[in-house]
Amino acid sequence: MSSALPAPSELRRIALTAAAACAPRLVRAFRSLPADLNLATKRSSHDLVTVHDRATEDELVRLLGEAVPGSRFIGEEGGARDTAPGPAGSGRAPGLLPDAHRLEWIVDPIDGTANFAHGFAMFSLSIAAAVDGEVVAGVVLDPVNKLEFSADEAGAYLNGVRFGAEAAGMGVDAAHPVHTDPPAEAAMNLVTSYPSAEALDLDGPVALERFGRLVDSYATVRRTVSGALELAFTAIGWADVTLGVDTNPWDVGVGQLLVRRAGGHYLALFYDTDGPERRPAHLAPCYVAVAPGRVAPTAVRVLEETVTARRAAESEPPLAGTLAARDNESAR
Repeated sequence: MSSALPAPSELRRIALTAAAACAPRLVRAFRSLPADLNLATKRSSHDLVTVHDRATEDELVRLLGEAVPGSRFIGEEGGARDTAPGPAGSGRAPGLLPDAHRLEWIVDPIDGTANFAHGFAMFSLSIAAAVDGEVVAGVVLDPVNKLEFSADEAGAYLNGVRFGAEAAGMGVDAAHPVHTDPPAEAAMNLVTSYPSAEALDLDGPVALERFGRLVDSYATVRRTVSGALELAFTAIGWADVTLGVDTNPWDVGVGQLLVRRAGGHYLALFYDTDGPERRPAHLAPCYVAVAPGRVAPTAVRVLEETVTARRAAESEPPLAGTLAARDNESAR
């Protein structure tokens, strides 16, 4: 084994291989009896976990750790972990790669657990590879619908075929994505899980007013509750806009890279600063993602209003410390 850290294209291949190895288990378990899922709740009745979440994450950690011994992990179920070299006889060279500690795998074994548990075919495995804190490759695999989204330094791919502005030879600047007049917002569809039950507790009735503005402004507003697939659909243009609030790195790690590699725009906002942002986008808890060739001023305004209002409320007792804590949690 080479002592060098694998290139992003190789990290993408490793992630694809690991996701594909775990997919059959989830396909077999999908729409099985509730008792077989061993369904439980975490923080609330809206936050579900199954036996397959935990088992799939453990298997992904094993496979990825064998592929790049010494790499680190952060997962939705297991938190932060380190790995050791592959076992004797595994075919892996002994010892750690000198630079392996620079690589962190960001893993969501089932993004959209509530959908998985209720038999709704909108969930995925998500694996992002971050080197020195920046996501450089990854995969979002929908095992039921056989949709394999992936990205690396060269572009974004669906089932191995490159897509997006660069693939089409358009040379689009993601920050200024429109060469021709963009479609009107009234002709576009938006995907969001805002407001969640937690957001309603924090923001009160104004959250529903903001949601109503989204419904008024866009042709369709969908609540699919699967952040990784929502961003993948936005990257390829099946969704025009995605708005996310209070997300985690494993929700958006691959998706934000897919959007940017496809030529879309990803606006990331933190609660603790309104100045120039130098932190990696996948650590931000709030975002608006826009497909190539679209603009979404209403979604951006709603997000900015939400974040600004929460910053202003931070000094009040009910919210004291909670927003900074969420930024710190996302950064772990």
